[in-house]
Amino acid sequence: MEYAVDAQELNITYGKTSILWDLSFQIPKGVMVGIIGPNGAGKSTLMKAALGLLKPLSGQISLFGLPAALVRDKVAYVPQRESVDWDFPITAMELVLMGRYGKLGLFGRLKKADREAAALALEQVGMSAFADRQISELSGGQQQRLFLARALLQSADLYLLDEPFAGVDLATEKAILAILRRQKELGKTILIVHHDLPTVKEYFDWALLLNTRLLGCGPVKEVFTKENLSRAFGKGQLLFEEAANLTAKSITGIL
Repeated sequence: MEYAVDAQELNITYGKTSILWDLSFQIPKGVMVGIIGPNGAGKSTLMKAALGLLKPLSGQISLFGLPAALVRDKVAYVPQRESVDWDFPITAMELVLMGRYGKLGLFGRLKKADREAAALALEQVGMSAFADRQISELSGGQQQRLFLARALLQSADLYLLDEPFAGVDLATEKAILAILRRQKELGKTILIVHHDLPTVKEYFDWALLLNTRLLGCGPVKEVFTKENLSRAFGKGQLLFEEAANLTAKSITGIL
């Protein structure tokens, strides 16, 4: 079976500090996965390793059975919004069009079809009216929608999103979630670094629970348990208390 993501004995360190230790897991195609864990657990590091941006100390991680470098055209990445220089002088449309650069080649030029596809992506995320607006003039939620539009323009099979719901309003969160669910219905695989524990059961099919080591990877109902959350977050923390309550009842009215 070919997995969307397959990690085997993955170890990653920064200097002498172990960030991810002995991770082995497989994620099938066509699921929406929440990557869950406390701060410093290695969630963003795992995404960067999957993208080939970090070299493991040992072990490996592959996408669709191959190293990331060989399947870049199948992968779209949405980084944390805070990691981007939003003062860079480009418009919303220009930012979204960057999603096509990987398919153009070294000397390729954008065509009318590329601009039409970008306009459609902007429409999908509710940002058509802001196409000519400088990105620095947009709100945090609008900027996050642009990131998603750029990812959609890549026509990828695997989407990696690092905290796409951070700092956005509820309307934007609902809109982003609806778009991602439509992609999943098309057979796409979606991995999301996520911090809001009360929405995990509502949002995801699968959960990957981390705290440097892998604590669970599989269907949410199997992984997102009181015992596993205790191992990840510790019984004394408020986050664990919220998560423990969630195992008894799911929050309604989110969607």
